[in-house]
This record gives sequence, C-alpha cells and structure tokens, in this order.
Amino acid sequence: MTEPLIGAPLIQTIGLSRHFKVGGGFSRRTLHAVDDVDLEINPREIVALVGESGSGKSTIARLLARVYRPTAGEIRYQGKSLATVRGRKAQLAYRSDVPMVFQDPFSSLNPAYRVSHGILRGLKLHRPELSHTQRQEEAERVVEAVGLVPAADILGRYPYELSGGQRQRIGFAQALAYKPKLILADEPVSMLDISIRIGLLNVMARLRESEGVSFLYITHDIASARYVSDRLLVMYGGHVVESGPTEAVLSDPKHPYTSLLLSAVPDPRAPLGVDSEAAKSEPPAVIDPKPGCRFRARCPLAIDECASVTPRLRDLGPGHQAACHVATADAPTIEPSAAVR
Repeated sequence: MTEPLIGAPLIQTIGLSRHFKVGGGFSRRTLHAVDDVDLEINPREIVALVGESGSGKSTIARLLARVYRPTAGEIRYQGKSLATVRGRKAQLAYRSDVPMVFQDPFSSLNPAYRVSHGILRGLKLHRPELSHTQRQEEAERVVEAVGLVPAADILGRYPYELSGGQRQRIGFAQALAYKPKLILADEPVSMLDISIRIGLLNVMARLRESEGVSFLYITHDIASARYVSDRLLVMYGGHVVESGPTEAVLSDPKHPYTSLLLSAVPDPRAPLGVDSEAAKSEPPAVIDPKPGCRFRARCPLAIDECASVTPRLRDLGPGHQAACHVATADAPTIEPSAAVR
C-alpha cells in the first residue's frame, strides 16, 4: 500500500451506496441495501455497527472488504481512494490490512485439515518474507494472542475437536496472522452461547491494546456493542440514522429508532409480555424507495416533512449526530416505550 496521509482516518466512506437488481432479467426494480453512508474508523478504535437484520450492516462490511463494488460513493483507506488500488500485489496488501472474521465459526475452517493449515497457508500468501520456521512461530503466537493454549496442541487439532468459541478464536487468529490494521468482525459472537460471548469480546479489546488493531464490530446486540465499542453507528433501511460515542448515543438517544432498539434489550425488572404494537411494525421499504425518512411508518414523532425529505445526519452534540427532522440537541431523551406506539 502507499504511504498513509498524516492525520487521515484509517478508513473512511463518503456517500457509499450499494444497490442490487432484483426480480429477474427484465426487472427494473432495485434494492437499496446501502445508501449514502459516511463513516470513518480511526487507528486503535472499535466501532460498532448495529441495527436489525436487513439494515445493510453486512453489506457495508463486504464493501469495505472489496467483496462488493460500490454503486456510488467512495472508500478511502489511509487517505487514499480504493479506486486507485489495482493489481494483484496492491489488492493482496489491502486484504492483509483489512481481513474479515465471519459469523459462522463452523464453516470458517476446512474440516479436512488441521487448524494449522489455514493459518500457515494465509501466512505463506500474505507474508511471504517469513521463513518456514518463522511461520510456525507466528502461528503459535497468534493462537496464544487469542487466548488458546497450549498453542502447539491447538494447531494440531482438527476443527471438529474444538468448541464453537474456540473455532471463532481461531478465526480471529487467522486474521491476526496477516498483521492487520482493521478487522471486520461480522456478527462474530451471535452463534455462540451467551456464557462464552464475553470472552470473544474481551479478545477484541485485548487485541486492540496489544496489536494496535481497529475493529468494525457488526452486531444486532446493543449490550455487546456497549461493552466493547468506543463509538456506535445505528443503521436502519440502508441509512446510518445515528452515530456518536457509545455511551452518549445509548444514554441520550436522539433518533426514535435508536430508542426502539434500546426498548428491545431484555430488562429483568420489566413485566412479562410482548409489545404487540412493536410486533406489528412495518419493515422499511428498500426496493425502489421514495424520498423521505424510511423510519416514518414506525415513528411516533413523524411530521409531514418526513414523507418527502430524506433527513441527513446533523450534529446534536460533541461527535453525536442523528438523521432526524425533529431531533434537537436539547431535546429530552425519547422514552423507549414511545418509540413503538
């Protein structure tokens, strides 16, 4: 990769959009998976991207990983546009810097090979300067870094001999072997038992400190995002609707959708029962969407402007932004119960 620009974010998107054609060869219908998203991640930072299934979170991860090409907008890495990254060597260098850890720990490892195979193969491809002995040493180092010991024993096992939590740690070890700057972690704990999720979140926090790596942590679980992230981005219907320091966003949400998400967090003190109004809420229209706020059908605060003008992110506090026509910096916190009436 080229030398980074001084003071630039590690990675940044400007007006990032990704649309998919749906309905067959003659269809003109288009699904707007991601629309006009601006985000940035700084060195040694953990940013959580939260929202419902289908909100566009994983599409953003795949855009950053260059699995998808943007329909519109730009991605900048260390101040340089990814559109200028051409050639196998440059693309391999970027994928070394920005690897992914996937959701399913059971399919991320080849069951026909020992655990060492994937790590050593990745080292040979992404760090060819290492000798055979150095690759073996590095494989043991990254396995120990994610909390699996003794490393030599783990590397000699087959995937079926490991638990789901151990397999997911190996996924982090494989990414760590590339000496990354940013790891894209797409729902890495959602398929694990609650009792072992906290261990994986602690692994992310430790790697940030010990390896200096940043994370984009994609999740629908606000509690885990609160536990591990520095900043929070809330997505709805392909748009980022609120962003800011994690505690500021969750303690004083400005967008009604953020309050709706908070209302879904289990509260052991709350009476039993299901909010029938929340269950009846309509999903956002993301196929050929019309202008306007995509949350308006579910919003208790919607005004006429919401039906015709798409709100943009506005500053409502130090580093705190919301895309809402009625949100103001001094507005009282929206009660979660009000957001689903």
